[in-house]
Amino acid sequence: MRKSLITTAVLGALAAPSFVFAADSAPGVTVAYNVGLYSQYIFRGLTQTDRGPAVQGGVDLTHSSGFYLGAWGTNISWLRDDYFGATTYNSGGRVELDLYGGYRYNFANGVGIDFGALQYVYPGSRNKASFARANTTEIYGALSYGWVQAKISTVVSKGAWSIGKTPANEAAGGENAQGTYYAELNATIPVSDLIGAKDGAASGITGIAHIARQEFNAGSVNDPSSYTDYKLGLQKSFSEGALNGVNVGGYWTYANTKDIAWTYAGRNIGDSTGTVFVQKTF
Repeated sequence: MRKSLITTAVLGALAAPSFVFAADSAPGVTVAYNVGLYSQYIFRGLTQTDRGPAVQGGVDLTHSSGFYLGAWGTNISWLRDDYFGATTYNSGGRVELDLYGGYRYNFANGVGIDFGALQYVYPGSRNKASFARANTTEIYGALSYGWVQAKISTVVSKGAWSIGKTPANEAAGGENAQGTYYAELNATIPVSDLIGAKDGAASGITGIAHIARQEFNAGSVNDPSSYTDYKLGLQKSFSEGALNGVNVGGYWTYANTKDIAWTYAGRNIGDSTGTVFVQKTF
């Protein structure tokens, strides 16, 4: 874990009131912070911390027009975990930083749209002979209605999370990873509303359901990296008193990942697992 990033996230969250005041003074601009503790970091069905805990934090700036910018960070381990006797990064590789921006709009009929770009940054020095760039750039588009959202994200960088064209796999059909995509269907189910629980312990409960396909377009040698993942969970949000803005919950995830592509530190990182978390938004 890089102390600088995590400390910045936590201290930024604690200092949120003064920053929110400054940002809100700009016409039409609002800012929101979040900081959370997770039993592990799951990204697209894969544990990024070898099932160890993760501290995460971010900030989002949104304009009343619908345009937004954001940054988010977390500790990770997979870039330094053993991968069949090697590691993806020789140094660094302990932090993920996501930078993103886009436009979202909700129509009067309940349909919502969201378009944008996201840059995944992994500071450190990689093993260039065996692994493509971990830094990855995606563009995305989403369409939502009610509880349901359909979203697709497409890689436009040469590498995708260390998968792509490298000296080690070029002869075996390795190619650049542009066109790699992640297609997902998400449902956020307002459980409390459905059972009529507007107050008390049963209020603020939301169900989470997710299915997606990660398809790597990086040559035949990288075909085993593609997989399907699933997620089911529950979250409770508090909106009053000292717990205002606190979210707690848990979820189960599973990805049908192949051992040959996704075994880090001796474990398939897509195996069935559970995660619990507590998060605070400001």
